[in-house]
Order: sequence, then structure tokens, then C-alpha cells
Amino acid sequence: MKKVLAIDVGGTKLIHAIINEKGEFLSEVGKTSTPKNISELEKTFKEVITKYENEVDYIAFATAGAVNITNTKVDSSTPNMPAGYNSLDFAQLSKKPVYVENDANAAAWAEYKVGAAIGENNNITITLGTGVGGGFIVDGRLLRGKSGRGGEVGSMKIQGRGRTCTCHRKDCFESYASGVGLKKTAEEIAQTDEIFKQSIYKSKTANEITTYDIIAGLKENDEYSKKVFNIWKEDLTVGLINITNIFDPESIIISGGMGEFINTKEIENAINSEIVVSPVKVKLAKAGNYAGMIGAALLACEKF
Repeated sequence: MKKVLAIDVGGTKLIHAIINEKGEFLSEVGKTSTPKNISELEKTFKEVITKYENEVDYIAFATAGAVNITNTKVDSSTPNMPAGYNSLDFAQLSKKPVYVENDANAAAWAEYKVGAAIGENNNITITLGTGVGGGFIVDGRLLRGKSGRGGEVGSMKIQGRGRTCTCHRKDCFESYASGVGLKKTAEEIAQTDEIFKQSIYKSKTANEITTYDIIAGLKENDEYSKKVFNIWKEDLTVGLINITNIFDPESIIISGGMGEFINTKEIENAINSEIVVSPVKVKLAKAGNYAGMIGAALLACEKF
């Protein structure tokens, strides 16, 4: 049975565990904060790997950022990663084979192999968190594109309201459908709609409203919160309609922190009422918070 040390690299924390070729955990999950400079990050990687290296066959990274086609390095990293991350030589971190994959792609593979999309050879996993990530399984294979950067669904343009994304472009899907997008919608409605004056949050300024406020407001039947959330759902649905029409998937798997707040059947019905391809199912992810590690480990086992 092959064993993999899987490491999930995020902007704020690193998590790691030993996982076998069935996606089963063979160790406790270790956690540490992500260092803010590249030398400390590299040192932390080596410390984790040295501790477990003799117990495993491979090292697998699930990471933020675009990964090259050979799964050996990060080509372009996200703003929350240390400067120089895209120059890190992952292969030199271990004497064992090292595999690197984008975290959204890895999560999609986990859902396909051991999660909500088992047996569905055409499916899409959309991660709704601070940003929006996407992983595409097409005919049973992970869609990576010519350079490895395929599936950057968060950068898809949708018909929008001139909103600037974190990438500095206008009207990206991520700028509307993410947690940050929900907050921006809340700010815009607070500034332009009289409904805010009757809200339970009327004593706050527009930029003080958080995503947590909106979710809490829904439970209090606050009309302002409901309007904000409904607009956010509409923006999300527009993007999912576009994706469904292009890829004709069997299912869309929703993962990430924002996913727990949506009614998947409601979104599914809205999508299927407008698409021109065959109906799609919308499901919540099942692989859990460690899907990135699981997917990276499974992909490493297949490659090596």
C-alpha cells in the first residue's frame, strides 16, 4: 500500500498528514501557521518532510497558485503567499518523489475519487471561500490545459456591475460569488438602497458589514440581509449556468465555507431552468476540509 505525505499550503496555515492510495488517513493531521517569508516557508517544509520522509513513498503538495504542467513548481502564486514562492524548487525538498498540484484541482480529484462525484466522469468542483476556485473532471481526467493553469473559473468574466476583482480586472466571477463578493454586495446595497435604513445593521457603516453579519441577518429575517444574499445567489447562479453550458457536467460539487449557506436544490433548479444542455445535479462536497490533501495524495500515487 502506497503512502504519501500530503501537505496543503494556504496563505494562513499549513496542514499535513500521511494518506494512503485509497485516500485514508494514516496519521493525525498536523497544523502550523504559514510563514510570511520564503526562507522560513522552505525551512518549515523541510522540517515537516524530514519528520515523515522515511515512512512514505511520495510527497504531495496541494497549494494555492497556478502549478506548471509537469507538477513540479508553482508558476504564479497568489497575493497571500510569500514573495518568491513561484521560484521554490519543490523537488529539492525531499529525496522522495515530489508532486505539486493546485489546491482546487486536488480537491476536485478527491471529490471524484472518494467524495460526492464518485462514478461521475464529468463533474466540476467549485470552491466558494474568500475567493472562488474550480476543478474540472472531463471524461475521467483532470482538466489542466496546455500549461497546467486550466480551470481558473474565478477569473471568468460575468455580466456585472463594474466591480474590481482582487486581480485588478473588472467583473470576475470571484468578485461576485466569493465571500469577499458577498461583503462587497452588502456594502453596495447599504450605500444605495433605502432597505438598509430599516436593517438590524443600520447603526453600522457600509464597510463595517461582514459576511457573518449577512448570514446572521438571514436567521433574524432581516430584509436587507435577505436582499444581499439573494443578489449573491443570483450572481453565483449566472456563473454556474455559463460553466454548465460549456462543459455539460453530470454534477457541480460545491465546497468551501460559503457552500454550507446555500440550498443546493434551489440552485440546481435555477441552473436547469436556463441551460441548453442536459440537466445537472448540484451537490455539497463530501471529501471535507482535507480534500486538497486527499486529492494531491491520490494524484501522486497515480503519477508515480
